[in-house]
Parts: sequence; C-alpha cells; structure tokens
Amino acid sequence: MHTPEPHLEPKPARLSACEMTEIVMPNDANPLGIMLGGRLLHIMDIAATIAAMRHAGHPCVTTSFDSVDFHTPIHIGEVCIVRARVTWTGRTSLEVGIDVFAESPIKGERRHTTSAFATFVALDQETGRPTRVPPLLLETDEDRRYFAEGEQRRQLRLARRHARG
Repeated sequence: MHTPEPHLEPKPARLSACEMTEIVMPNDANPLGIMLGGRLLHIMDIAATIAAMRHAGHPCVTTSFDSVDFHTPIHIGEVCIVRARVTWTGRTSLEVGIDVFAESPIKGERRHTTSAFATFVALDQETGRPTRVPPLLLETDEDRRYFAEGEQRRQLRLARRHARG
C-alpha cells in the first residue's frame, strides 16, 4: 500500500535569502586587478546553496547555473556583495536567483555587476536521494513574477537536457 507524502508548509523567499559580503583582495583578481570570474562564481554558488538549504531544510547540491551575466567588473579593494533568494520550487528542486554588487567602501557607491540563476536538488541526509522541498509562498508581485519566469527557465532546461539525450 502506498502511503501519501506528508504535507509541506509553503515558505516565503524572504526567510531563506542570503547576503554575503567580502572585500576583493589581490589573490582574488587577475593581473588587471579585476576579480576572477571563477572566484566570483564560487562565492555565488555558496550564497545560493545557503538560500537553497535554508528553504529546503535539507542539504542541496547545485545542478546547473543559467544565464550568468557579468555586466561590469569588480576591482581589487571593492566590496563584493552577493544576494541570493529562492525564486522557484518544484517537487525536489529549486531555483535561486543571484545578484552581485560592487561597492566602494569609502564612497559608498554601489553598482550591479552580475546576475545568474542556479538550480539545486535537495537530498535526504540519510539516503542521499532527492527529497521534497516546501513550496514557495508567493507573497509579492515580484515573487509571483520570479516564480513564473522560473517555470519558463525550468522548461528551457528540460528541453536542453532532452535535446542532449
């Protein structure tokens, strides 16, 4: 006999959002004094993973990064601010939107430098198998817009996966 899955209470994105801040040092940069893309992706993945785990209540693993757009560089001595929030949830997967800002710590000027979406799968800690995630509670028009756009991105990811075989 099949036992029904327990009901999971929806959670709002604001409760799982993550913000990380660090200063860009010479070892984070290329010879031009610009933060390495790989270093920035590493920090983005950490922030997004924290948001995903907070929402899921389980360990989460990154399954994809979509549409990473580097708009402007981040230079040595600037503060790198990474914000991540859950934008879409499925049965066992969730999408996290990531925005990166560079800030002059002296002038306080801030600019948007990078944006991306990452997809995660929640894993049961005991079995290591995918496990259900709470639905996303859509509280604002922005939440609803992100969710609808996330569903479109999911369809594109599935189509790409299907095309690769």
